[in-house]
Amino acid sequence: MEMTTAVESLSALAHEGRLRVFRLLVQAGPGGLAAGEIARRLGTPPNTLSANLALLTHAGLAQSRRDGRSIIYSARFDRMGALMSFLAEDCCGGAPEVCAPLAAATARSLCQPSGT
Repeated sequence: MEMTTAVESLSALAHEGRLRVFRLLVQAGPGGLAAGEIARRLGTPPNTLSANLALLTHAGLAQSRRDGRSIIYSARFDRMGALMSFLAEDCCGGAPEVCAPLAAATARSLCQPSGT
């Protein structure tokens, strides 16, 4: 991942509302959620949600598809993985004892419901 792409992704996530939307999309998995369902679950006004989804989509962190009359949004797991890899690239100055807990914590949190 290029630095500018990482900055764009991190900028999109550097807002509480957008981060909440993105985390909900990640929790929903590849099937995604309809925009109306996202708004209902988060209690977000439709115009605010629309702006947040547009920014996440522009940053490459979310994608949309039409399903009948609904627009379904889902997280771009490939981009999320690339961002996580970029952040951990060349981690820890060659000290595996520092990297190991980070890798273990990441592995534990993947695909585990958090309740948040």
